[in-house]
Amino acid sequence: MTEIVPEQERHKLYEDAMALTLGTLFVSLGMLIYSKTVLLVGSTAGLSLLLSYISGYGFGISFFLLNLPFYVLAVRRMGWPFTIRTFVAVGLVAVFSRLTTSWVDIAEINPIYATVIGAGLTGTGLLMLFRHRTGLGGINILALYLQEHWKIRAGYFQLAVDFLIMIAAFFVIPVNRLALSILGIVIVNVIIAINHKPGRYMALS
Repeated sequence: MTEIVPEQERHKLYEDAMALTLGTLFVSLGMLIYSKTVLLVGSTAGLSLLLSYISGYGFGISFFLLNLPFYVLAVRRMGWPFTIRTFVAVGLVAVFSRLTTSWVDIAEINPIYATVIGAGLTGTGLLMLFRHRTGLGGINILALYLQEHWKIRAGYFQLAVDFLIMIAAFFVIPVNRLALSILGIVIVNVIIAINHKPGRYMALS
């Protein structure tokens, strides 16, 4: 018996725009919560937070600049539409991260709650972006490129990068914050793993 595969519906422009706006707002708020409690995430965002703790510069500018070298790989690996959406999303996160500090004033927040809600916001924001064929991390693009051209497993490479970020963070943030950061990384990845499975969401951008 032949299985009937439903036709994939293409996202409309306003749907992509809404996903990019809300997704980047969610991620930006998650990063604000993490920065207020000196926590980290993985990938390029985590490296940007770590640099902001070391240098004193804001997360947004570090995040935007760190992603610039990876757009060439994005064009080769994912094509122009993905690259343009990713560039816009990264720019929005950089801008919103700056603006959110004036929109939201966090005087005090419990670190454990900050870990869970910050990871929840970040994971949900990333899920919105992924479902609209948009990325945020340059390291993710590099991982896909290395897998395609050098047969290095993307998941292992990203895990190795996150591990190195955590090692570097050991010398920058308190150990209890480092442990909570690892918990946050697990939460983000579980959200994406559970909700972003092939065939579960059929629309295209």
